[in-house]
Amino acid sequence: MMKDTPQSTRRILAILAVIVGLFMIAVAPILIQVSLERVVAELLEVVEERPAFASGILLFSYAYPLYRALIFIGGITLILLAGPIYKGQEWAFPAGMLAAAFPSAGGMFMFLPYISWVGGFPIPMVISFVGLIFFWTFIFARNVDKWLKWGQFLTLTLGGMLTTHAFVVGIGNMRMLLTRPMKPLYDGLEWWILAWSAPVQWLAVILLFVGIYLLAARKFSGWWLMLIAAASILAIDAPAQIVRTATLDYLVGSLLSTGLIFSLVFPKFKAVLIESKDPLTSVPDKVEV
Repeated sequence: MMKDTPQSTRRILAILAVIVGLFMIAVAPILIQVSLERVVAELLEVVEERPAFASGILLFSYAYPLYRALIFIGGITLILLAGPIYKGQEWAFPAGMLAAAFPSAGGMFMFLPYISWVGGFPIPMVISFVGLIFFWTFIFARNVDKWLKWGQFLTLTLGGMLTTHAFVVGIGNMRMLLTRPMKPLYDGLEWWILAWSAPVQWLAVILLFVGIYLLAARKFSGWWLMLIAAASILAIDAPAQIVRTATLDYLVGSLLSTGLIFSLVFPKFKAVLIESKDPLTSVPDKVEV
């Protein structure tokens, strides 16, 4: 727990929170703007020959600033958490994990369009890497049971990866829907599945972010939300892969969600991921009527 973690370690974590927070509010926004403009510039050239990609310009112009806002707020959060982290206040752990999840997942999302259209050194990966430094350090630096450390590492990391993948798939679904051949009609099952998939993916992203916070707090509600999100993505990605065989994106989503489900239900992990004092998991000795 935070109070059981040596003061010297808490001091390092507090300093790291400030450094990463400053990066998120002062450096990451500039890197995101540069990345966005480079992606849009490349897409403008591509659209001349392949008009179907025009919707990507619109979607990225909204998605990049959205993640920039989340990362900015996350940076403010980490700076404000430095004091509680140093004092060993337990509530600072889930708050810090959620704040660090924004650059970790957001940088990975922005990396994919960048590497696809721009190439070269992937600037958004710097944002993701900085977020992951704090994310993983916060997990392993605390003085807690080793099974809890590894359980949180696997479930929270897989949850973050699935968050990124689901957001990307949702963007891809919407990009194709906006330029579908028979718009505003839907020409068969392969287009129906996209209209079905996109909102499921994005709603699952929200559940996963909330789940990361609650599971880091060792709440049963967090475990449940992450299970719901993973099962929902698996339930939509598996049939989508059968319908749309031209891409393996849905197979990757199915594998990630299966991995998250396994890490959540694995007995050794589940036993420590949920706090035994959590009122949602406790059963009273007797019920008064």
